[in-house]
Amino acid sequence: MALSGLLRTGSRLGPVALLSTSRSSTRTAATLSSSSTERATLNSILIANRGEIALRVGRTAAQHGIKVTTLYTHPDSRAQHALSSPYAFNLGETSAYLDGDRIIEIAKREGCQAIHPGYGFLSENPSFARKCTEAGLVFIGPPWKAIEDMGDKSRSKEIMTAAGVPCVPGYHGSNQDPAFLENEADRIGYPVLIKAVKGGGGKGMRIVRSKAEFQDQLRSAKSEAASSFGDDHMLIEKYITTPRHIEVQIFADKHGNCVALGERDCSIQRRHQKILEESPAPQLPQATRKDLWDKARAAALAVGYEGAGTVEFIFDNDTGEFYFMEMNTRLQVEHPVTEMVTGQDLVHWQILVAQGAPLPLTQEEIEAQIATRGHAIEARIYAEDPDKGFIPDSGRLLHVRTPAETDDVRIDAGFAAGDEVSAHYDPMIAKLIVRGSDRYEALQKLRVALEGYEIAGPMTNIEFLKDICQSPDFVSGAVETGYINKHHEKLFTKSPIEDELLAQVALASMLSSSGSFLPSPVLGFSPTFQQRQFTFAAKQSSTGEDAPRYQVQIRQTGRDVFDITVNGRTFESVRSHFDVHTRLVQSFFNHTRLDTTVIQDEDTIVAFQRGRQYRLTAPRESWMDKALGVKDVANSVLAPMPCKVLRVEVQEGQEVEKDQPLVVIESMKMETVIRSPHRGTISRVVHKAGDQCKSGTPLVEFAGEENS
Repeated sequence: MALSGLLRTGSRLGPVALLSTSRSSTRTAATLSSSSTERATLNSILIANRGEIALRVGRTAAQHGIKVTTLYTHPDSRAQHALSSPYAFNLGETSAYLDGDRIIEIAKREGCQAIHPGYGFLSENPSFARKCTEAGLVFIGPPWKAIEDMGDKSRSKEIMTAAGVPCVPGYHGSNQDPAFLENEADRIGYPVLIKAVKGGGGKGMRIVRSKAEFQDQLRSAKSEAASSFGDDHMLIEKYITTPRHIEVQIFADKHGNCVALGERDCSIQRRHQKILEESPAPQLPQATRKDLWDKARAAALAVGYEGAGTVEFIFDNDTGEFYFMEMNTRLQVEHPVTEMVTGQDLVHWQILVAQGAPLPLTQEEIEAQIATRGHAIEARIYAEDPDKGFIPDSGRLLHVRTPAETDDVRIDAGFAAGDEVSAHYDPMIAKLIVRGSDRYEALQKLRVALEGYEIAGPMTNIEFLKDICQSPDFVSGAVETGYINKHHEKLFTKSPIEDELLAQVALASMLSSSGSFLPSPVLGFSPTFQQRQFTFAAKQSSTGEDAPRYQVQIRQTGRDVFDITVNGRTFESVRSHFDVHTRLVQSFFNHTRLDTTVIQDEDTIVAFQRGRQYRLTAPRESWMDKALGVKDVANSVLAPMPCKVLRVEVQEGQEVEKDQPLVVIESMKMETVIRSPHRGTISRVVHKAGDQCKSGTPLVEFAGEENS
């Protein structure tokens, strides 16, 4: 696959050869005096993580002859990372990836020399890093003190200010009195950003646009931070209205060397979390680019850094100025973008640094690589529903088809067809990374690759990613962190469902050897041919409007020949064949040939045709629901996803206003406030704090038919 080519490029020299290669004048005397005999050799690593990062670290380790031990929990017992190594151990309960003592115990028992923490979980936990060192294990990451200093956002800004790195105006002190914090927000001026001191990944972060909403947003941020990080201390910063999120990948060794491997623009975000990243950052003056690299290296040197890290900046589109935001003391989700534009394997670099080797390349050599390798973009593929505020989804992957991998198209995935996307963990399914000679070519390759990506089962954001990649402002490079909100109307405009697509879905249903997917009456029958009728509806609108219904009639006129009528329009003499194994229906209409993959998931049909995904339902008549005993939940507020109830904000008999908080839930590490859809009276609170709920479960019931 593409990664193997990348590894060959990035690791073209063995460790000893790397040490003997001539160096530029930027190498320090300490580096030049280092010899391979002083280095430890790692031959056994425990990966303290899951999913695609565990698989990705394992690939590099295997490439270099290093034994890998993996971990899993009960929900992950059949996950790809759990099956990737013969040395795999069950940690137990869902949250056990955070059990540092148990992980260290396994590593010691199995004779592992080092622990790679991946990202998330314990990767930025200074206590865990310190315990690894004390246990005689190599922690493949920075020193625990650097993690501690940079993990505390208040302390990190003090260090950056002292090092001459510009910081966003704000309050980063220890006084956490809510009234005091509100006064600080008043002083800074709205809008402000409330951010968890120990936060990351958008957790414990809220934008406050007026004084009136400050206390509500503060309480919500503190609750989410306490749940995610065990610490609810907050800082307040000026919120820049047209920002870009630009980060610099840095690497430092034990010999005083520190390099910047270019920057990444991560401005396309939802819920303060990235979904598209690219390098180099578009429309960035070269002088600013170099200044960002220099400031990032200064930040790393200021904390005595070692290994891989990312210095994140907020760039003000209005002024052209940038400010230090935070430092992530680990490998990033988006590190493949940097690997594509530098030709280096950053996990291999991590292992080399952990072994005591100097950095493989100097700053000058890195910049020479970047100048010739073009542009790279990464798209994160999530199990989530963009139409419903990007709420996470979960469930079994019924069908997965990926684009072909090449040297310029890479897929880092943690799941395969048949796997379960668990509601207990982050909903990212895969990362699609492409490279082109320039940004235009990279975007073209990304568009084509996304059109070749098919996933049926949980909802995904693939169609939304396609729409962004074809959005004119994104194509031009005019990006900012508020891009999705700014272009919401165009990005969420749905394309009409073509009559031919509906015909293909009906044909797949009729021709399936296992019988019809859908409840449909037989309109006519002969010993040879039959006539069938089907009803489909578009996926339910996020606005709550009734989905349009479509009627399709099929009349077979010969062997594999059909007349198909869709909403009054008839396609005559359509020749069609359905492959039950691939679920592909191939049809020859008079005007075109169509190949359509059709997947059934209970009453949902997912169809893939000409690079687009369509989701339909097979609605039942109301009499059938009653016959099946389906409960009417018209007056209920339902759980939008599998979740845990954190707090109930109302009680039975209480009158509530539209948008008033009802219940706070947590799913896939995300806290969500469920608000009242209308004014009304609560007749029943169905679930209490701590309850686990399936998607579609009633949470709160309203009184009265008038509130349906």
